Amino acid sequence: MLSRRQTFGLFASSTLLAYSPAWADNHDVWALDTLHDALKSDLARLVDIRRPEEWQDTGVAEGAWPIDMTHPRFGERLFDARDLAAGRPVALICRTGHRSGLVMSKLREAKAAGFVDAVGGMLGAPGRSGWIEQGLPTVTREAALAALPSELA
Repeated sequence: MLSRRQTFGLFASSTLLAYSPAWADNHDVWALDTLHDALKSDLARLVDIRRPEEWQDTGVAEGAWPIDMTHPRFGERLFDARDLAAGRPVALICRTGHRSGLVMSKLREAKAAGFVDAVGGMLGAPGRSGWIEQGLPTVTREAALAALPSELA
C-alpha cells in the first residue's frame, strides 16, 4: 500500500505530465519530486538563483541552469531562460526557498507567466526537506556552468 506522500507524488506527477505547461500557470509552487520528474521528462527547466560560492559548496541540481540573482543582468537572463524553455515552466531554486519565493512574488506582481517555485530549495527549510536531503542528483558548479546555454552566460 502506498503512503499518503507516495500517493500525492503519483497524483502530482501524473497531473503535471497531463497538464504541463498550462498547469504551471495556476500551480506555481512545486514539490521537488514533482519538479525532478518534470525535468527527467523534459517538461520543465530549472534555474538555480544562488550565488557562485553556494554552487561550489553544494553543487547544483542536475539539469539546472545556474544564474546568480545578484548579477546585474539577472532579470534579463531569467526571461531569456524562460524563452529558451520554449513553453516549459521554469522552476526557480535557491538554498531554502526564501529567495526563490521573493523572486516569485515579484514575478507574480508583474504577472510574468511561466515560472514556478521549487519548494524546499537545495538545503531544505523548517518542515521541508531540500533537493540534497531527498537524494536528488547534483553536478559540480563547473559542470553546471559548462552546460549553461551561451544565451544565458
